[in-house]
Amino acid sequence: MFNNKLKRYTPYIIILVIYTIFGVLSYNDFFSNNNYSDTAGSILLKYGSRGTQVKTVQTRLKNWGYYKGTVDGIYGWRTRSAVVSFQRKHGLKADGIVGDATAKAIGIYEPKKTPTRGTVTRSNDVTLLAKAVHGEARGEPYIGKVAVAACILNRVDDPKFPNTIAGVVYQPGAFTAVADGQINLVAGEESIKAARDALNGWDPSGGAIYYYNPAKTTNNWIYSRPVIKVIGKHYFAK
Repeated sequence: MFNNKLKRYTPYIIILVIYTIFGVLSYNDFFSNNNYSDTAGSILLKYGSRGTQVKTVQTRLKNWGYYKGTVDGIYGWRTRSAVVSFQRKHGLKADGIVGDATAKAIGIYEPKKTPTRGTVTRSNDVTLLAKAVHGEARGEPYIGKVAVAACILNRVDDPKFPNTIAGVVYQPGAFTAVADGQINLVAGEESIKAARDALNGWDPSGGAIYYYNPAKTTNNWIYSRPVIKVIGKHYFAK
């Protein structure tokens, strides 16, 4: 009797087992391939991902001229192509995946908020700011290095510019050090100290949001900005 019942229900049992196995696989595949994880600060966005962080990436890359598609939160081929272009431009591994390094460059590695002056709490901000100072103000007096760092922070605080240090530094066409790759050089101790001093509130630039070396700049528009300080070879302007 029992054997007859077992034979009768065997096909249904097999179907149930197959359904369960493939259901679990589909669930795992969905969460491993189509979503991102930000556990412990780690970010991974790739083709097929969806969500608000994909929208953030699309919005920033669109503002910077890399992304031409719709901001829909779907990581499709247009988004991947834009990420690859951004990565190539900034000396990152051009794999089309937003891992930690690319996320830091785009400015989404940590919660998006204006750096708090007076307290250095974001080590990646110190590092990136120091590298920008090293690339832009190497050879300038120390106060000039702090002024360049402060100018970058003033842009972060200004609504006309991106609201993160990474966003400001990597804004297309904003800094020569990014265009020529010097942003990827290792910053010296003096540049790191200058970045910390600026983050701690020292602003020798007087609130400037622009600076330039008149002996090197080819941008005639910059001369229309009112100069408020001259430190070393740099003119600082509003």
